[in-house]
Amino acid sequence: MVKLDVITTRGGDRGETSLGDGSRVRKDALRVEAYGTVDEANATIGLVRLHLAGDMAADAMLARVQNDLFDLGADLCVPGTGGDRLRVSDSQCLRLEAEVAEMNAAIPPLRSFVLPGGTPGAAQAHLARTVVRRAERLVVTLAAAEEVNPAAVRYLNRLSDHLFVLSRRLNGNGAGDVAWVPGAAR
Repeated sequence: MVKLDVITTRGGDRGETSLGDGSRVRKDALRVEAYGTVDEANATIGLVRLHLAGDMAADAMLARVQNDLFDLGADLCVPGTGGDRLRVSDSQCLRLEAEVAEMNAAIPPLRSFVLPGGTPGAAQAHLARTVVRRAERLVVTLAAAEEVNPAAVRYLNRLSDHLFVLSRRLNGNGAGDVAWVPGAAR
C-alpha cells in the first residue's frame, strides 16, 4: 500500500534525489534521467488516451501500458538486478507483441514511410512513440554502464512498435496515414 502524506519534502533542493534503495544521487544521474523519461513517456500516453473517443480496446491496452511503465520506473529506480522488488517482465513484452500482431493484422502493409499525423490520437501516439524511443536509448546507455534488467530494453522496444501500429489503427487502419513524400518527388 502506498501512502504519501508529505509531497514537499525539500529533500531535492540541493539537486539530489533518493533512489529506490535509499541511496542519494544527483538529479541529472543517468539512472534518474532514464526513469524520468519513462515517466514522461507515461504522461504522453495519458494524452493519447484523451483522443480515443470511446475506443475501449485501445484504452484498455494503454491503461495496461501505463501501469507497466510504473513497474518499469520502479525497476529502474533501484540499482542492480538482485533482490526482491518489482520488475518489468518478459510476459509484459509478450503481451505487447500479441497486441501489435492483433492490431497489425487488420491494417494493410505500408507502401511508404509515414509522417506523424492524421487524427489527433494518431499524432499523439507518434509523439509518445518518440518519447519511448528516447527512454529506450537512455536505458541502453544506462545498461552499458550499470546492471539493468534486460527486459527493460525489450519492453521499451516493443512499446515503440505498439505505439506505431496503434497510430495506424487510429488513422482508420492506415487509411488516414500521412505518407512521406521523398524530396525528389515533392
